[in-house]
Amino acid sequence: LGVRASVLEGHTLAHALGSFPGAFSTLYLATVEAGEHSGHLDLILERLADYVESRQLMQQKIVLASFYPAILSLVAVLVVVLLLTFVVPQVVEVFSSIDQELPALTRGMIATSDFLRANWWLLLGGIAAASVGWSLLKRRDAFRYRVDAIRLKLPLIGRLARGLNTARFTRTLSILSGSGVPMLEALKICEQVVTNLPMREAITNATRRVREGESISKSLTSSGLFPPIAVHLIASGEQSGKLDDMLERAAVHQEREVETLVAGLMGVFEPLLILTMGGFVLMIVLAILLPIFELNTLVQ
Repeated sequence: LGVRASVLEGHTLAHALGSFPGAFSTLYLATVEAGEHSGHLDLILERLADYVESRQLMQQKIVLASFYPAILSLVAVLVVVLLLTFVVPQVVEVFSSIDQELPALTRGMIATSDFLRANWWLLLGGIAAASVGWSLLKRRDAFRYRVDAIRLKLPLIGRLARGLNTARFTRTLSILSGSGVPMLEALKICEQVVTNLPMREAITNATRRVREGESISKSLTSSGLFPPIAVHLIASGEQSGKLDDMLERAAVHQEREVETLVAGLMGVFEPLLILTMGGFVLMIVLAILLPIFELNTLVQ
């Protein structure tokens, strides 16, 4: 309603959208303004809609892929905690009257159970304090930069973070350059959609080098943070004069690779989590059964 009222007053659509920065990002404003200046607002709005839909689809796929492992992890932790705090103490009471040294595994399980029952509030407080401390540290750019840099160096997580941010960068740059936004302004806007700080800094340095006359592909290559296939596609687009199409192709390639990585990670994580949970349950069962086996040996 606010945008409509502003347009009725004679303002442009881009100016009206700029009055609500919480709802419409800089990407919206730049593309709409370029569409109004070029006279192709309908086509640009359609491309913008496709971009938003594809980004939402990617986010939904990642959330759905991680939903089941998250539930499985929560259930696994709850099961182990319930076994140690409620089931194990009742079973262990059977061995309290036995004047015989219990196996090491049983003693360790009893000590763990006693610790959880006596200090559960300390554990919950520690987890809450760690969460609050982490959220406060994440607000500091220096700390976030170090965390993001470490994340990029991890084997699979680094590829996932690099692929996600590269897909956002290339697709956004494709939308902006195809809409007629000047390249330097488009690169500045692309910095805002990249969440990884080292990669954002690389785009900032690339923007400076492009301003000095260097190509986009060479500017991105110098950082070593962007996937080679994306850089090669950008270089091909610059040489052939079809930069928009190559940026779009690079974005599609990176999004597909991210989907494959997420599916692979979840495919490995789910059975690994089930095996880990089974291992904990097996240890608890053995800790209960070993004293029984020893009692049978003494009776015989």
